[in-house]
Amino acid sequence: MWVLWFLAAIHLLAFVLGFWAVLARGTAFSRLAAGAGEARRVLLVDNIWGISALVLLVTGAMRVFGGYEKGTDYYLHQPLFHLKMTLFVLILLIELAPMITLIKWRIAAAKGAAFDTGRAKLYARISHVEALLLILMMVAATGMARSVAFG
Repeated sequence: MWVLWFLAAIHLLAFVLGFWAVLARGTAFSRLAAGAGEARRVLLVDNIWGISALVLLVTGAMRVFGGYEKGTDYYLHQPLFHLKMTLFVLILLIELAPMITLIKWRIAAAKGAAFDTGRAKLYARISHVEALLLILMMVAATGMARSVAFG
């Protein structure tokens, strides 16, 4: 019982932290696009976003495939789980461009070189879309927690 509660709590907290971090990253990208020196903040909150995404992935996999919660069979036959995973994959796909760019920024920063901030406005929009997708994932998760069925 305690392990189930702990996993659920950590999973939920990772959603909240990830939501905050991706919104903060979007705001920092917007400020960077407007000429404010927000590059360090973008990198900082991106680290938090990445850590929270990893925690979501690990705790989610434990809950689905680790013999916890309702069991793998429940999740694999639950349409809201498929919706949640589709949204997660969509986030991963649209995250590729900002992730690659921010890796390049980190490499440039380590070398003391400047980096290209020309796509900051686009990455701000992507970050805000990802925040919306996270909200939709949380809505799907609440339906799963209540065993909402379709059909």
